[in-house]
Amino acid sequence: MLENVNLKKKLSREEYKRLLPNLQKRLYDLEKACWDQGVPSIVVFEGWDAAGKGTTISAVTQRLDPRGFKLYTIAAPSTYERQRPWLWRFWLKVPNRGEMVIFDHSWYGRVLEERVEKMIPEKEWRAAYRDIEEFERMLADDGVVIIKFFLHIDKKTQKKRFEALEADPLESWRVTDEDWARHKKYDEYLVAIEEMLELTDSEYGPWTIVEATSKWHARRKVFDTMIAALESRLGSSAPPRNETVEENDAELREAMDSLSGEGI
Repeated sequence: MLENVNLKKKLSREEYKRLLPNLQKRLYDLEKACWDQGVPSIVVFEGWDAAGKGTTISAVTQRLDPRGFKLYTIAAPSTYERQRPWLWRFWLKVPNRGEMVIFDHSWYGRVLEERVEKMIPEKEWRAAYRDIEEFERMLADDGVVIIKFFLHIDKKTQKKRFEALEADPLESWRVTDEDWARHKKYDEYLVAIEEMLELTDSEYGPWTIVEATSKWHARRKVFDTMIAALESRLGSSAPPRNETVEENDAELREAMDSLSGEGI
């Protein structure tokens, strides 16, 4: 699947900035409509290190009502969590009615990092596919909208971004020895990712592969996909579109733009 992805897709920064206000406003309107209608949603972000997951999530959540969503950054399970069924910690984070929950990494670490780094036996990560299918199906049957993104870059781009971060004194802390170790295993991760995408893509929890060489293109595609999924779920209850760009918050937008900078 990934080898057929066109990583040369681009969007200019100027075009992205022109589109952003309407995209953020539309997503905000849909967030509010989902809250009013009691429609819960889960948004999963997976992808390569340095593919831009963090900055993409920041762009998505910048103008959302913070009362309507939660963001979870998933790390390795704690000793306490390891004493329970492996999906237990994710069940605790599923959304309430009307709420959006965003995962920066997710239960898919079981069949990616835990698999490639041999943190668990093969029997366990293979069994995880069945667990994931049942987990997502139960959520979907309960009315949860499931949106899953995989941000894709090639090995050369990842290396280039790591080196650019390391060269910046203010950003070098973001690249660790573990990041470089995973970079050396790019091909092994590629095999695991391909299998994950093939076995866990479903009608109720489809994967969207995001071409992330251009961060502006990646962010727009994420916005478009989320908007389309929520509009589809809301149906006739979706608020009407308003394509008028609001200018009354120009100073706030300029401040946010300066904070986001040109980083990955």
